[in-house]
Amino acid sequence: MFNYTAFEESKVEFVEIAPTSEIPNGERLFVELGDKPIVIFNIAGQLFAVGDVCTHDDGPLGDGVVEGYHIVCPRHGAEFDVQTGKAVQMPAVIDIPAYPVRIRDGTVFVGLPKE
Repeated sequence: MFNYTAFEESKVEFVEIAPTSEIPNGERLFVELGDKPIVIFNIAGQLFAVGDVCTHDDGPLGDGVVEGYHIVCPRHGAEFDVQTGKAVQMPAVIDIPAYPVRIRDGTVFVGLPKE
């Protein structure tokens, strides 16, 4: 599982996503990078990117309610920390991928593991 807190710079490729203006505070942006559905959250001016798939039942996660730094799965209530991808509430027990986010010249980039 890819987790941005443990990534090594040499093993990550940053992909351009969108201008920062497309993800205002309190909003989210859904993107598909290759075969990876990802949702990027702007929480209190900080950007976080996680996989948009609940590990409990492979359903979509990104439309869930954001409570602090947690996203609650709209299907069964599993909860994940968007900062780390950690599963923090059952029924999910497996973490989701979390990806590093960088801002450069007003543009959002998300880091993906190099193939």
